[in-house]
Amino acid sequence: MGSEATVAEYMDTDVEPVSPDDSVRAVARRVADTGPHSGLPTCDGRTLVGFVTAEDLLLADPDARLFTLLDDDVTAVRPDTSVGDAGRVLLREGVRDLPVVDGASSLVGVISNVDVLRSRIERATPEKARKLTRTLERVHGIEVETERRSVGLDRLVPTQPTVSAGELEGRQYELKRGLTEPLVVVENDGTVLLADGHHRVRAATELGIDRLEAYVIDVGTSTEVGLRRTARREGLESIDDVEVVDDACCTLGERFGLP
Repeated sequence: MGSEATVAEYMDTDVEPVSPDDSVRAVARRVADTGPHSGLPTCDGRTLVGFVTAEDLLLADPDARLFTLLDDDVTAVRPDTSVGDAGRVLLREGVRDLPVVDGASSLVGVISNVDVLRSRIERATPEKARKLTRTLERVHGIEVETERRSVGLDRLVPTQPTVSAGELEGRQYELKRGLTEPLVVVENDGTVLLADGHHRVRAATELGIDRLEAYVIDVGTSTEVGLRRTARREGLESIDDVEVVDDACCTLGERFGLP
């Protein structure tokens, strides 16, 4: 699966710091509007001097200056730190976000626990694609090509008839926060078969997303793969044909069909 991912590959570089001279009230508004992060880095110019969180601001005087709240002992990581090591620091410090600084202590980004999780999920997908590639080559006696690229969701032909309502809700939550594992699809004589990622595709379409990243395995035109026969047998032509199943039961009696 390759070498360990670095913080530079997954950090958020689009984070505007606040100033130590800003009022608590102004910073609280910025934190409330900041989106995925639990707080904001505090910089004097571009030099990191602290990281302020919503908890820090909760009971503070709204008219106080931010520097009155700052802790001099701020923890940060470098862009070349491994994501695994950054995750350990997040766990050890009990925080959701870490500022990222260069050799001059200048802010270059922020990495969060969600970014660490995303790195683990995304780097697991290539192995799924490799396993399917090896299976197709062995079963059909062919050589196939695999590439990563964006695919239109309206072209995808599903290969499983149902998805779980509970898991679908989870995938929508992830997509809204940028946690998107690439799909695995098989291109067979012009038909693009969805091999892995049915919940992600259904969640994306419901959110109005029309494209996702995918590992595309091209088997050419000489062989019809089993996934294509499965889609035909189940009457599946688009993601709308996949039924959403509510897998939650209220009682053990309902789960096991008891009176």
